[in-house]
Amino acid sequence: MKLSTKGKYGLRAFIDLAVCGEDQPVPLTSIAGRQEISVSYLEQLMAKLKKAGLVKSVRGVNGGYRIAKPADEISVGDVLRALEGDLIPVECAGIDTSGTTHCSSSSQCVSKIVWKRINDSINDTVDSINIGELVKESRAAGKT
Repeated sequence: MKLSTKGKYGLRAFIDLAVCGEDQPVPLTSIAGRQEISVSYLEQLMAKLKKAGLVKSVRGVNGGYRIAKPADEISVGDVLRALEGDLIPVECAGIDTSGTTHCSSSSQCVSKIVWKRINDSINDTVDSINIGELVKESRAAGKT
């Protein structure tokens, strides 16, 4: 599976926001400077994260963005899906995101078992890592 820059930069920006936005909203210019991402691109990423209910915007002089719920309640999978859509590394007519088969030859096709296991493994992995863990790692490393 290959993530686009939306997923890679968006996850970095989200972790930065979780680390630095604990006490007050974080302006996009601050995130942009630390993460070396353009403000205009961050605006696009934050719009997707806001639509998914993962961030809130705060207007005004001391405005910026905050995460919408505790970091321990947000998984990496939540963030990546908000930015990338479904995390399906292998498109197979035989399975969908719920694991349901939709292929006329699915009863004879055994390769769909491989693709489903790969899909499930990736989704299980990103869903098992919460942002709170990454915030702790970031603080321990002295980075955002």
